[in-house]
Amino acid sequence: MESIIEYKWLLLLGLEVLAWSSTFFMLFARYRLNSRSLFKIGVWLTIITGVIPQVSLGVVIVVFQRKIDLFSVVIVLLVLYGLTIGREHIRQMDQWAKRKFGG
Repeated sequence: MESIIEYKWLLLLGLEVLAWSSTFFMLFARYRLNSRSLFKIGVWLTIITGVIPQVSLGVVIVVFQRKIDLFSVVIVLLVLYGLTIGREHIRQMDQWAKRKFGG
């Protein structure tokens, strides 16, 4: 558990990179590969590498440290971003991918 606490920022960064990579893969599969099954895999990868582990990591940190710190606030802000303006950014990225890969 102490390793998780010690490397929490690095873990969060890695999870973000994985989540955005899987989002790109999802759009690539949708528009370039025209594969519904790979698109669905991309969706699940995005959920599995993004939302679920990041929120879980935030909860573990708060429970273990018994306080809300900057890391916890960043997790909350990431979730709020995803639920608000992040949706518009994903729509813009979807339009970009459609132009870039879909022809």
